[in-house]
Amino acid sequence: MASYDKPEVVETEVKDRENEEGKKDEEKGGFIEKVKDFIHDIGEKIEETIGFGKPTADVTGIHIPHINLEKADIVVDILVKNPNPIPIPLIDINYLIESDGRKLVSGLIPDAGTIHAHGSETVKIPVCLIYDDIKNTYDDIKPGSIIPYKIKVDLIVDVPVFGRLTLPLEKTGEIPIPYKPDMDVEKIKFEKFSIEETIANLHLKLENKNDFDLGLNALDYEVWLCDVSIGGAELAKTAKLEKNGITYIDIPITFKPKDCGSALWDMIRGRGTGYSMKGNIDVDTPFGAMKLPISKEGGTTRLKKKKEDRDEDEDDDDDDDDED
Repeated sequence: MASYDKPEVVETEVKDRENEEGKKDEEKGGFIEKVKDFIHDIGEKIEETIGFGKPTADVTGIHIPHINLEKADIVVDILVKNPNPIPIPLIDINYLIESDGRKLVSGLIPDAGTIHAHGSETVKIPVCLIYDDIKNTYDDIKPGSIIPYKIKVDLIVDVPVFGRLTLPLEKTGEIPIPYKPDMDVEKIKFEKFSIEETIANLHLKLENKNDFDLGLNALDYEVWLCDVSIGGAELAKTAKLEKNGITYIDIPITFKPKDCGSALWDMIRGRGTGYSMKGNIDVDTPFGAMKLPISKEGGTTRLKKKKEDRDEDEDDDDDDDDED
């Protein structure tokens, strides 16, 4: 019987040892959990007593204060609220602007300031989009188009009790890749003609190659005949340049033919003469105001002949015509 008793004793000892170790692990685990619960309770008590809480942030606006053919300046407004009784530092701001998953621009703003206790601050993130960089990187982004964008911002703050936190934000929208309008002088109509002073109207054709309307407010211009300036002006002119459309406008010009040399006389004799025109137009767009250049280099203009002679010259009149 003793030979059979020994295994039972050993088995009992092992089981007792396992039970004791299990109880110790349970007690240890229970103690750790109790410590965790205690720390959590203390944290909640501290938060309730002192008033610590997680800050919040929201994108409240995106502005384009300046835009032209070269670049667009964008400002992102972010409202950050601090519910804590002490100021919290805004350590870093990481930002990224992308379009259909393609990075347009990214950056880091370190040491972005401090959010006052129980207060809120509007943090402004300035971003600059250089159009040449975008067009050189992505061939399918064409001038005149409107592209979607997504702005991603990570605000990194340091809050007592919680430690370092990252507040992620996103905002979507659209932005244009502007294109300057094509300009041509369709004809010149003389209202008054004399050697001392000539008054004429230039009949301009403006082609808006953008995927958005342009509201014309004003323009300035200067005109040359055979490299001789015959004058220019600045004037308010209201018109709507339809997207991907053509608009005609008349602008006045006054000059002295005696100062033009042979250029004007060649035009009067029907020989044609070269002209150039340069200027700028001030326009409103859905994305803000713009000042866009207009120009025409190497155009040719002449006076139309009498009605009975016009048919003979139609094939030879590919360039812009003038009308007396």
